[in-house]
Amino acid sequence: MGSMEKPLSSLTLLAKQAVEAYVKSGKAIAAPTDPKESEMRERAGVFVSLKIRGQLRGCIGTFAPTTENAAAEIIRNAIAAATEDPRFPPVAVGELDEITYSVDILSPPEKVDDISELDCHRYGVIVTQGYRRGLLLPALEGVDSVADQLRITKSKAGIAPDDNNVEIHRFEVRRYK
Repeated sequence: MGSMEKPLSSLTLLAKQAVEAYVKSGKAIAAPTDPKESEMRERAGVFVSLKIRGQLRGCIGTFAPTTENAAAEIIRNAIAAATEDPRFPPVAVGELDEITYSVDILSPPEKVDDISELDCHRYGVIVTQGYRRGLLLPALEGVDSVADQLRITKSKAGIAPDDNNVEIHRFEVRRYK
């Protein structure tokens, strides 16, 4: 598995169609009833990232499946990335032509017993402490070490960077752009 780039796929196309329809009409598109691609039929956590000129414009995802299949998960998370990411205002119609889409299909998370099992280029991480949870995707620009990855993930979860009383899970992604 790992983070491999693939050509523009039906997965990113589905994310694009979902965002464009929702931003223009306020309505979610229906998930394909019988997706041809096996990736769209499987149940998996999915992250959808939107960028404009290389800058993040929205990113929302689920670390575990919440819908019947990845196609439905892509539609739901693409719309959320465009309209519900608290870091950004909702996407406007005028921005639609500039957005590039990336879809990450997550493997089931595995518990990590030692940080030597992590690799910020290959694995994403989920850090949990009680009800606090942070997630960071793998192979992100500016995240060059496991230490960076854990610090950022703890910060997203509201956990102090030097607090090591946390549970760590790792996962791989298949990334479609």
